[in-house]
Amino acid sequence: MPAHAAHELTHLLAHPVFLSAFFSWFVAQLLKSIILLVTRRELKPRDLFAAFLWATGGMPSSHACVVSALAASIGLTEGAGSPLFIAMLCYALLTIRDALGVRHAAGTQARAINYLSSELDARFDIPARPVKEIRGHTIAEVFVGVVLGLSIAAAFCDL
Repeated sequence: MPAHAAHELTHLLAHPVFLSAFFSWFVAQLLKSIILLVTRRELKPRDLFAAFLWATGGMPSSHACVVSALAASIGLTEGAGSPLFIAMLCYALLTIRDALGVRHAAGTQARAINYLSSELDARFDIPARPVKEIRGHTIAEVFVGVVLGLSIAAAFCDL
């Protein structure tokens, strides 16, 4: 790796915006995994690791946590009047809205489709593969994610 590229990579990995985003995701997923472990003690280590990397839904919202940390750290490093902060704030609000509403509605529809599919299979022997049921976030899960993301951004931006 050329020296210039190594310097750029080091700069990226040490930047407060990157650190805020990465650690927000990491902490949110870690908390989500711990909660899952406490509530479902029969989990295998492999399942717990998969949940850490890929779990969606649950407490806290990692989506809300990451976008809040990104918006806050950009605002703290670039200023609240910067176009980048304004764009990130809009993106964060859109992501949070999606976590609360659209994903929840999609999950409700998926449950209804799966129920209807199982009824069709039971009554008329029409097999169907179930669709993935996405669980949207509650207001509390999103709120905790936002607060966690803002706190992590403040810590990495030396507030």
